[in-house]
Amino acid sequence: MDLELPDFLTRNRYGEIRLTGHRIGLLHVVERYNEGYSPEAILCDYPALSLALIHKVIAFYLDHQPDVDGYVSATRAEIQRQAAAPSPGPTIVELRRRLESMRRARTS
Repeated sequence: MDLELPDFLTRNRYGEIRLTGHRIGLLHVVERYNEGYSPEAILCDYPALSLALIHKVIAFYLDHQPDVDGYVSATRAEIQRQAAAPSPGPTIVELRRRLESMRRARTS
């Protein structure tokens, strides 16, 4: 998404768009809005936000819906891809530490 973002939205180095000054992403607000949450209900989920900011984010979404929907879809797909990826096993250092711990437990 090559949108010019307003001052209340910030793109981080990973491409994630967040509400400026918050850890809450555009994805979170848009998904709640699309699930039928009212701005007041979104505020209940994210009380650190102001109702005015939530309204600004929703207005931005409605003005740029195709681009934002594409961003949300791509971001959700990446989250699911990462969640499905196998987690790396323990390192050799961790395995040695566990083995040593087991040996100590047997001798005590």
